Amino acid sequence: MKRPNGLAFSPDERFLYVADTGVSHDPEGPRHIRRFAVDEAGRLSGGEVFVTCDVGVFDGFRVDTEGRIWTSAGDGVHCYDPSGALLGKILLSQRAANLCFGGKKRNRLFICATTALYAVWTHVNGAQVP
Repeated sequence: MKRPNGLAFSPDERFLYVADTGVSHDPEGPRHIRRFAVDEAGRLSGGEVFVTCDVGVFDGFRVDTEGRIWTSAGDGVHCYDPSGALLGKILLSQRAANLCFGGKKRNRLFICATTALYAVWTHVNGAQVP
């Protein structure tokens, strides 16, 4: 990896996701999230590209209880299902840098953008972070 930047585990901790923002230092660098399998002993394998960012770079990201990845990007927030299919985007007028689920039910998505903080209610819950 060129510039690892951000990580999260799947809810069952069988997968580790790591963002690589190498393009921030090299125009030909990566702008994707890789997925690693985690075995019972905690060893990693795989590391294939899970998704590639089409606008800016992925920075901060979180996983919900169903294993969907919610990630910041140059145009807002992108949401991917566990297979890597894009489910949708929350478009913002500025770049999103980080995000997290909060609230009693972890169903409010807080998004840090260039000059603003956004809060969006969701119909999903963020995965419990140990």
